[in-house]
Amino acid sequence: MRFDQLPRSDRIEDRRAEGASRLPVGRGGGLGIGTIIVLCLAGWAFGINPLYLISGAEVISNMRGGGQQSEPAPGQAKLETPSDQTGEFVAAILGSTEVQWKEIFARAGRTYVPPTLTMFSGATRSACGYAQSAMGPFYCPNDQKVYLDTSFFRDLAQRFRGCDMGSKGCQFSQAYVITHEIGHHVQNLLGILPQVQDAQRRLDQAAANQLQVRVELQADCLAGVWAHHAEEKWRILEPGDVEAGMQTASAIGDDRLQRQGQGYVVPDAFTHGSSQQRTRWLLTGLRSGQVESCDTFAAEQP
Repeated sequence: MRFDQLPRSDRIEDRRAEGASRLPVGRGGGLGIGTIIVLCLAGWAFGINPLYLISGAEVISNMRGGGQQSEPAPGQAKLETPSDQTGEFVAAILGSTEVQWKEIFARAGRTYVPPTLTMFSGATRSACGYAQSAMGPFYCPNDQKVYLDTSFFRDLAQRFRGCDMGSKGCQFSQAYVITHEIGHHVQNLLGILPQVQDAQRRLDQAAANQLQVRVELQADCLAGVWAHHAEEKWRILEPGDVEAGMQTASAIGDDRLQRQGQGYVVPDAFTHGSSQQRTRWLLTGLRSGQVESCDTFAAEQP
């Protein structure tokens, strides 16, 4: 993947040097994703399974009665463009999403308000509760921030075999991880996430999970829309990039992860979509470049 020509974002809050040292002991700082799902399946990111330590896993934004919700650290966060190699890559991908989504929103007569991306190491706090690296990258609608522990890039290649570590195609897979989360921000700005949350409160777990799958598949498609326009504008794609993206989408499908983790598949427990669904919707957005093609909610079978 070529990203040298991409604009760099300065909307990055770099907390990597903090590690987990600022998280309080005894107040949920060690909250695991399994505990989160038990406490509040009706939150923003419904039905995350402990097996699903994957891109797109969201932190619950409303901890009902659990007493675990935390506000970000007080004070004005310093936003900048990181100068290290990983930080520069993240800034390039984020910067390109700012340009592309601003243009797409403007054509629709709307204003795109870009999110902040918080890079952290190990654990950090967010307006959706305490976050750990095991949760994977996530979007918090409460503060409109994307949270990313970049060690997930290594896990993506080594643990989930979502790409070949060190290859340029793996960079496109990493970009997909980031732009999927930006897709959730787009959904939030369009009012989709609040509508889904309201609907999920009235549904049983299986039906709520099915609705969450549509949310996640739409974010996959929106990541593809970004790739389509980034390729048109900056010619970012190199041979093998699209294949690497498809490999990643397949590697983090619910069916594949369930089969690897427990030996069998439970479709009612899907929260992100099957391998086939994730690859299909990513490719849909990449081919069309149209937000309208990403209406996973209108599809009879997403």
